[in-house]
Amino acid sequence: MRLRRLLGATLVIGALLTTPPAAAAEPAVAGHPTCPAPDPATPKQQLRAEWIASVTNIDWPSRTGLTADEQKAELTRWYDEAVGLGLNAVVVQVRPTADAFWPSPLEPWSRWLSGQQGVDPGYDPLAFAVAEAHKRNLEFHGWFNPYRVSMNTDVDALVPTHPARVHPDWVIPYGGKLYYDPGLPEVQRFTVDAIMDAVRRYDIDAVHFDDYFYPYPVAGQTFDDAATFAEYGGAFDDIADWRRDNIDTLISGLSAAIRAEKPWVTFGVSPFAIWRNSSTDPEGSPTQGGVQTYDDLYADTRKWVREEWIDYIVPQVYWNIGFEVADYAKLVPWWSDVVAGTDVSLFIGQANYKVAAPAQGPPWHDPNEMSRHLTFNRDHPEVRGDIYFSAVQVRANRLEHMSIVKADHYGRPAVPPTAGRLVAAGPRSPVIALSGRTAEGVRLRWVGTDKRSASYAVYRVTGRWTPCSAVDARNLVGTVRASHGGLQSFVDRTAERGTSYTYAVTALDRSHNEGRASHPRTVR
Repeated sequence: MRLRRLLGATLVIGALLTTPPAAAAEPAVAGHPTCPAPDPATPKQQLRAEWIASVTNIDWPSRTGLTADEQKAELTRWYDEAVGLGLNAVVVQVRPTADAFWPSPLEPWSRWLSGQQGVDPGYDPLAFAVAEAHKRNLEFHGWFNPYRVSMNTDVDALVPTHPARVHPDWVIPYGGKLYYDPGLPEVQRFTVDAIMDAVRRYDIDAVHFDDYFYPYPVAGQTFDDAATFAEYGGAFDDIADWRRDNIDTLISGLSAAIRAEKPWVTFGVSPFAIWRNSSTDPEGSPTQGGVQTYDDLYADTRKWVREEWIDYIVPQVYWNIGFEVADYAKLVPWWSDVVAGTDVSLFIGQANYKVAAPAQGPPWHDPNEMSRHLTFNRDHPEVRGDIYFSAVQVRANRLEHMSIVKADHYGRPAVPPTAGRLVAAGPRSPVIALSGRTAEGVRLRWVGTDKRSASYAVYRVTGRWTPCSAVDARNLVGTVRASHGGLQSFVDRTAERGTSYTYAVTALDRSHNEGRASHPRTVR
């Protein structure tokens, strides 16, 4: 009987694929002329991510010397917890200190894997990390640190083949650490080459930088690049302008390299949230912070948005609403204005590590502070998601703050936003072939009709399906990664017995452009 049903379904699918229906299904997109505006509380596209840091074994691996199987088990647990929380992306640090979490031809294996730099961990961590993320339909952002070489100043502790030992003139000690000199053209080229090796060889979805460019200022110390400035800074009267130009060259050059190699791979940066204070520059934010990225890290983050060298920016707005020096409720609108009218998406970096921390003020001892941040964001449509720092703090869930975030904001699934430069028509409609109730819930099976389909979204209504049923995520019950060949499958485990439901499925490309909905299928 089962075989006969499958054969019958195959014939039906063949007919549907070769004969266009009399009336095409309506698009499942916001903005249909007869539909109400999407509900900002249930967005279909919203980044929900966490940082998984490897430097000093902050998150993963939890310590050095774990076996390959133990490292794999730790990472898949992080991923499963992310899915359970309603997240749809992970930002995994794979180049923490001028080393690699993959067999790089340019840099040694990271010491944060085995405890000893240059030691093969017995598997390819980056390949595993990407494959397992995609298996769970999590977007994978590879997190690279551009210039940090070591967490101490002992050059001799690096493996003999490390580029910093082969080229000691590339390295500057500062603040108890070693850094590559960003002003050297060969360092700039090498940094791009090291990152592009991962972009070319692995199916990552994004390249991600955090807030480290020139190092944060250390009192009483000077970053000794005067000789480099004397050699290469001839076009600049001021060393600060030259330093900013060096970082601009890195950002614009890496952006161009990524887009030339794999246009669908996005590039994002998560800077310290204060570009400049308004007391320094009238166009700056209404803040009084001590560090300004433009002046102290030589990172002109606002320029990168305006030039659209990056696809997204994640200012680390690590302060509470009402904090006088740097108010979350003032910084988010300022950044919203910065990205307005550009193709750059705005996500907000959230400070989970501050929740219930003894040194933090009363707002961070309020279980609802984090949820209030996301509620505030709804009034600023430029904000398209959040990234939480870091995974170990998300897991700790102090004061149940992430349980509250999930209940208040992640009641429905969402897919990551489409980068502005990648907006396009979505894939053709899939065809639902089979549907019915099982012991687990309602099972749907469908066939994709477009090779661009990278994932699928499943919608459910209790009444009649209309074009407005998919205007936002109110009726979205799940998303699944596309599988290769055969029928795609989804089980709606929330379906109640005795209730009649109508389902429709849409296909999304790997940039999350959504196509038209399938013809609906009712299950009683």
